[in-house]
Amino acid sequence: MNQQHVAVIGGGIVGLAVAERAARLGHRVTVLEKEDHWAAHQTGHNSGVIHAGPYYKPGSLKATMCTAGNRSMAAFAEEHGIPFEICGKLIVAVDDDELPRLNALHERALANGVPVALLSASDARAYEPNVACVAALRVETTGIIDYAAVSVKLSELAREAGAEMLLSTPVQDVRVTGSGVEVIHDRGVVEADLLINCAGLHSDRIARMAGLTPAARIIPFRGEYYELAEAKRDLVRGLIYPVPDPSLPFLGVHLTRMIDGSVHAGPNAVTALAREGYSWRDIRVREAAGDLTYPGFVKMASRNIPLGINEVWRSFSQRAFAKSLARLVPAIARDDIVRAGAGVRAQAIARDGSLVDDFLIQRAPHQVHVLNAPSPAATASLEIARSLTKTAGLET
Repeated sequence: MNQQHVAVIGGGIVGLAVAERAARLGHRVTVLEKEDHWAAHQTGHNSGVIHAGPYYKPGSLKATMCTAGNRSMAAFAEEHGIPFEICGKLIVAVDDDELPRLNALHERALANGVPVALLSASDARAYEPNVACVAALRVETTGIIDYAAVSVKLSELAREAGAEMLLSTPVQDVRVTGSGVEVIHDRGVVEADLLINCAGLHSDRIARMAGLTPAARIIPFRGEYYELAEAKRDLVRGLIYPVPDPSLPFLGVHLTRMIDGSVHAGPNAVTALAREGYSWRDIRVREAAGDLTYPGFVKMASRNIPLGINEVWRSFSQRAFAKSLARLVPAIARDDIVRAGAGVRAQAIARDGSLVDDFLIQRAPHQVHVLNAPSPAATASLEIARSLTKTAGLET
């Protein structure tokens, strides 16, 4: 196997996992990240869950990589001394109308090989005494971790293996040559045999720079979080999730005990007005105009007007947010939650308005573009890296 020069765009957990693996395999690697630190966006703003994989279509990339990633991420953390905990979680049906969806999720989890058990309401309260439900699904292998810490360790390992790690280096253009690619940045040019685009919120833009027509457009959705006040943290022991609506890409507002002991609540989901729009004040007119007039977004939004209005209202109303949480844990009141920041999800939407459900990877000569890698991409990051390096011919 010949050594190749691999240019990785993006210093989130997927890009760093790819860089670490490629460098460890003996390839020359250059990572370009526009921010001044690693895991600056999606990776550094998520809820820190090591997902088990009950939600995803059997046989999909999400399903297979998540279940494998659940094991490999825990093993990586243990090997490198990164704090984590396999604590399990409850997915709860609050009323009888949700039972068919809970039962369907149980069947899907079993098909994916995820250790799960259906519980009665009383059995569920043995795990979470304050939960409200008529039944629940216990997912044993769900865990919690700090993915920013994982990313820092991956960056250190990649550097130790010889990778060139460039922070504060925004990509300005990509030129395809006969033998590879040239990645132009503000301080020079990286000439590489292979480009791997892991740019997350900007992945479709990088693909267009490289001359491709992306199969979907990234639309940013902001997820806003609260956390339980310190005096109320004992209302939640672990992780409590609602039964998800399978027609939506989001799991719904949930409660997650973090590795530092705090309990995060959320996120909701509203359209961001910038690719990195962490608040309503973050507006980039050109970005927003392009995203909001994209035919796929218009079609998707027109089918979900009531849902969108509800999400926007909850964004502004702490009382409404608390009410959503009280469906799961009735003891939570408005004054029991405090604002805790936000994250922005890069959601790929096809031109026909359909939400891209699975990981989306688009290839061209000398190029690999990761165009859709939302949750559970952090959980699956080591498996995504393994798959990409194999299919790109970087390992046998």
